[in-house]
This record gives sequence, structure tokens and C-alpha cells, in this order.
Amino acid sequence: MTTHWLDKVRWDANGLVPVIAQEVGSNDVLMFAWMNREALRLTVEHKRAVYFSRSRNKLWFKGEESGHVQHLHEIRLDCDEDVVLLKVEQVSGMACHTGRHACFFQKFEGTAGDGEWVTVEPVLQDPTTIYK
Repeated sequence: MTTHWLDKVRWDANGLVPVIAQEVGSNDVLMFAWMNREALRLTVEHKRAVYFSRSRNKLWFKGEESGHVQHLHEIRLDCDEDVVLLKVEQVSGMACHTGRHACFFQKFEGTAGDGEWVTVEPVLQDPTTIYK
């Protein structure tokens, strides 16, 4: 098996690349994560999002615990070749470990002097029922 296409990606000093997951259809940005070479190769091979957890120092198949799998539709590489965009179908409609549709559920409102982050997306499922 040839994996020369992986060499085009500009991996950081830790062998990682940032990844944005975007929902096919709605174009919602669901989440941000990291991949190493193996995670990207497995994502292509399985047509399912596989990420690298920096805190656990291991690969994780999105949805392996929660069931909230991301089926791969398309992969894009940015102009600097150092960010990957996954266009995915989000199973169950939830991508965030907080039980929300997307990880970007906090919106800045106000000014630089008196602004605040406001939660604008509802919890769809209690995370304590997802991760046991």
C-alpha cells in the first residue's frame, strides 16, 4: 500500500495536524481535533473520522464510546497544507462531548470592554448518559 499522499501534509513538530470537522449539508463546523499520520490514513481507509487524542496519547475513532460516529464524505487540505478539513455526516446529530450538536456553542456578545461568552446551543443529551 502506498501512502505518499500523507507526505504532502505539513505535520507539526509532534507529527500532528489540526483538523476541522464540518457537517455535510448544513456546513456547520462541528469540532476541532488533531490527527497524526495513522489517524488520517485510518480515516481514509474506514471512511470514518479517526482522531489523535493528545491528552490520552492515542488514536480514537469518533463515536467509539458515544455512538456519535462521523462518516467521511470528503477530505480537503488547506492552501498551506497544514490544516485538514473533514466533511462528515454526523450520526445522531451530536458531535460535542457536552451533548450538543457542535463544540462551538458559545457565542461572544458585547464589546471588548463588556463582552461575554453566551451559550447559544442546547444540550441534546446529558453527557453523563453518553460516557460512562
